[in-house]
Amino acid sequence: MDGIRAVLFDMDGTLVESDAAVARAWSAWADEYGVAPEALSAVAHGVPADGTIRILRPDLDEAGVAAASVRQMELQYTDLDEVVALPGAHELVAALDAAAVPWAIVTSADRELARRRLGVAGIEAPVLVARDDVARGKPDPEGYRTAAAALGVAAQECLVVEDADAGLAAGRAAGARTAALRGLDGDLRLRGLSDLLPLFDATAARPTA
Repeated sequence: MDGIRAVLFDMDGTLVESDAAVARAWSAWADEYGVAPEALSAVAHGVPADGTIRILRPDLDEAGVAAASVRQMELQYTDLDEVVALPGAHELVAALDAAAVPWAIVTSADRELARRRLGVAGIEAPVLVARDDVARGKPDPEGYRTAAAALGVAAQECLVVEDADAGLAAGRAAGARTAALRGLDGDLRLRGLSDLLPLFDATAARPTA
């Protein structure tokens, strides 16, 4: 991990626990849009809602997809139950701030949803790149490249922390190194966010790749 000058985090499942709220929102949306509950297995974690809606309702035109995406987000805005910071999130961002390492959040959620979830989780991002800030969502690298530029750091000097295959693909395509949660494959494989703390303490044991 030598040469890392900034850290770029995903939000949901990485810094913020929101799985239950996300599942409830998709279930309610599916009921409204006539999608069978079993079809929700196609909901891809870490992918923007519009991409998933195109899979679930291929009959919708672009205007229909846009309207369905707006409705899906509305359902998520109002359900913040069980949304909390994941273990180690506060400690890790505090360590980055103490070490003067810039960091940002890049999320497939829109800015309003990100603002609400980060607010209840008690996390304030110095830089936030949301779905409505970019033309193309994950797995496209645009979001991570945008965040790196906002921090004044080359994407190749960033560590992307992710819990979804789409986000890891976006990070790799941006040229960043990756740290993967949930048993996924990255340059670093993390059991949890606390595994990253030793990267900012030269006396501690380093996580294994």
